[in-house]
Amino acid sequence: MRISFAAAEVAPYAKVGGLADVVGSLPQALAALGHEVSVYLPLHRSIDVVKFAIPAKSARTHSVPYGAAHARIAYPEITRDGVRFVFVRSFRIGRDKVYGYADDAKRYALFCRAVLADLEETKPDVIHAHDWHAALLVQLAARSRKLPGSATVFTIHNLAYQGRTSADVLRLVGLPRSRLAVEGRDEANPMARAIATADIVSTVSERYAEEILTPEFGERLEGLLRDRRDDLWGITNGIDTTFFDPSRDPHIAAHYTADDQSGKAVCKAALQTETGLTVQPSAPVFGVIGRLVEQKGVDLLTAVAPWLLDKGGQLVVLGAGDPTYEQRWRELAQKMKGRLALTLGFDAALAQRIYAGSDMFLMPSRFEPCGLGQLISLRYGTVPVVRAVGGLANTVRDIDGDARGNGFSFTKYEAAGFADAIERALHRYRAGGQPWLALRTRAMREDHSWKASARRYVEMYGAAAKARRAA
Repeated sequence: MRISFAAAEVAPYAKVGGLADVVGSLPQALAALGHEVSVYLPLHRSIDVVKFAIPAKSARTHSVPYGAAHARIAYPEITRDGVRFVFVRSFRIGRDKVYGYADDAKRYALFCRAVLADLEETKPDVIHAHDWHAALLVQLAARSRKLPGSATVFTIHNLAYQGRTSADVLRLVGLPRSRLAVEGRDEANPMARAIATADIVSTVSERYAEEILTPEFGERLEGLLRDRRDDLWGITNGIDTTFFDPSRDPHIAAHYTADDQSGKAVCKAALQTETGLTVQPSAPVFGVIGRLVEQKGVDLLTAVAPWLLDKGGQLVVLGAGDPTYEQRWRELAQKMKGRLALTLGFDAALAQRIYAGSDMFLMPSRFEPCGLGQLISLRYGTVPVVRAVGGLANTVRDIDGDARGNGFSFTKYEAAGFADAIERALHRYRAGGQPWLALRTRAMREDHSWKASARRYVEMYGAAAKARRAA
């Protein structure tokens, strides 16, 4: 099967969030199963073309209609791990940052139109667009007379970000302005249009696929999603278990495995030293990596942190987000030196050391389509404490309710429930001995690679192809 992906960010070339990790690793798993996979992404100015050996000149270009004019687009490409990566180059698209500009909607509309121009020549079996930035590609492909046999799949990584913009953007890429019922007057909602048009719609966990059919999680699109219920798939993400591997990770102080976990204590001491925490082997270290925004539960984390530290815990936080919360965490870190280490921003190598050196990992999310942090923490034997929502509910089983559990969870979005889950985790950690070692061992031995998920994606592509033939 010939499959073409399109996304705004793809690791390791350009990464802002979990979308990049998924689109940077799922294609390799599909290629390993014998499929021919291409990945289209913008050539952002932040991408190191020398490091990744991206050609300065492209073997092909297209003149792409864009409003009343045409845009000249180049398509330099490389092949890595059996996957073809195509970088869409245009001064109108490529910027220093992946997101954050007033004309993002126009930039990504042109990206979609540019990808379409190239796909009309290669004619893949499946076109797989990810999140709102690539969403208009679904509608463009469905209307293309040159792609009658290409099935379309649209994956929702986060329904909260839909790309709502002026309907003028549709005219720029040749789409009709006729609006959907969920669109306001003179508004275009790229994500809604992809959901309405794609042969198959998917999201990144089974639980989230159920949740988005409800008003609580549906972000005003629950009615449209319920209309597509028969074509909606939930497939839980995997992680790159070659990259996230404590037995060979070059960023951590000592290597370890499920059978020999002695190196984890070395990683813990190194993390305490590096971040300015008191070096104390018995102190439970809790790790937090992610955006300091309410979707990620920063309000619960802020409420519970002083109590956790008073209970003798240590906390390592890496992330950035809401300026109000950033300031509150700066003030707390200043007061709690030796017990709280705060790094605002993102440092990929430090993130690896937090996964390896922490005892427990906190994810009290308000909603979580899938979540990758809990999967990585399990891989490193760092026990997750999560809210049972979205992909967290699919992947973390509370040991107090399941003898084969791999972590701790709470249900209601409130500080008391979060604190209770932490209290139970602390109790088991301090009891130590064989039960805690067995919990860590069980977590490390779980398989969260892309192998099983990739097979589900192949099954889904088959369903999309069947739907396309029947259309």
